[in-house]
Amino acid sequence: MASTPLPSKIAAIGISQTGDVDVIQNLDLPFPSPTPTQFVIKVEYAGVNFLDVQLRNGNFPVPALPTALGVEAAGTIVALPTDPALLNSEAFQKRGFKLGGKVACFGLAAGTFAEYTLAAPPAVLPLPPSVPPRVGAASLVQGLTALTFASEPRGLCKQRGAVVIGTTSTAEKAAVAREHGADHVILYRDEDVAARVLEITEGSGVHAIFDGVGKDTFETNLKAIRAKGTIVAMGSASGRIAAFDPKLLYPKNVKFVYPSATMYVQDPENGRDYGQELVDLLASGAVKPVVGKEYPFTAEGVAQSQKDLAEGRSVGKLLIKVASE
Repeated sequence: MASTPLPSKIAAIGISQTGDVDVIQNLDLPFPSPTPTQFVIKVEYAGVNFLDVQLRNGNFPVPALPTALGVEAAGTIVALPTDPALLNSEAFQKRGFKLGGKVACFGLAAGTFAEYTLAAPPAVLPLPPSVPPRVGAASLVQGLTALTFASEPRGLCKQRGAVVIGTTSTAEKAAVAREHGADHVILYRDEDVAARVLEITEGSGVHAIFDGVGKDTFETNLKAIRAKGTIVAMGSASGRIAAFDPKLLYPKNVKFVYPSATMYVQDPENGRDYGQELVDLLASGAVKPVVGKEYPFTAEGVAQSQKDLAEGRSVGKLLIKVASE
């Protein structure tokens, strides 16, 4: 059920083997074959995520090679699913999917650094006219992670009444954090993070820590969390947290969790609810993603985006501009 004839080959940026950034290459791949429950989406923007780095270097299981990289995108529906049960379901029909409609999508079904990608509900969100694909691609993975992990990012936390303490590496990034609602920002290269958190909280520590760094911040987190607090591991930019004795959590009765946003949204009802909440927040302006930089749809562009992300040089979300809107 396609709007126009689809090509037999597509341009993509990906890998034929795992390794350093020099394995990233321009690929000419067969057009992806959708299952009956998948959309075919013409990609306009693709989001850059640390998972892309892990897929490229082999730290996360890779699909059959060669493969396009990328797990997040926004663009235009060019073919709808064909499964009658899905098409006739009340949940599907309520979402208003149509050929030519704008959507954001995520997942590992097919790489998103490509002219076309595949995705199935609930990993496909319809975008209203007030949320252009550029914003959709900049918001989906981190936005759904935030909603399912108790609204971590500054804008969502502020909207829900939290006092937000952020950490970052430079004054430039600190200014962006404050602009988007952070009450306090700690420059971790210049300050003792745990000591500063305890100072801000008058010795109590924070109720919750949402950490995407991993190994390098684990001990600091244990010092900065308050009694009965929760540490939520959201990533491992500095490396995986080493195995540790659970007794480290005992003195403060701390909860340590490492959840997966994907597991939350795999359930169709949860995925629809979280997705709609995210789109509503974007449409209302309550959450405004910061796009740090756009990169060209080339092997060099993707490689540079991964370097900038992995080396901490980015401010805000990084995007690959695949096609014109």
